[in-house]
Amino acid sequence: MEECGSTGHSPGGVAPGTIARRFHDTVAAMVVEAALKVRAATGLDRVALSGGTWHNRYLLGVVVCLLRQKGFTVFYHRQVPPGDGGLALGQAVIGHIKKKGTGYF
Repeated sequence: MEECGSTGHSPGGVAPGTIARRFHDTVAAMVVEAALKVRAATGLDRVALSGGTWHNRYLLGVVVCLLRQKGFTVFYHRQVPPGDGGLALGQAVIGHIKKKGTGYF
């Protein structure tokens, strides 16, 4: 019995890489469309991309490029991971501040 996916092609004969690229390009287009709708409703032109989704370098690169082409200022993680690693760092910082008793939290 043949393993699922062992042929390197989907049942429709489309290469998995092509399917993946199309999927990610569609997600990128959806993000840009959402940003455009928010800007039209609010006038905001700054977008922050944060969360585990943005570990995907292809998706991040495409979305940043497209948003900039549409005139948005884009913020994204550069020194701290966008997912759980960044969250854990933030929790550690808050714990440290609380322990020191600086009054911030």
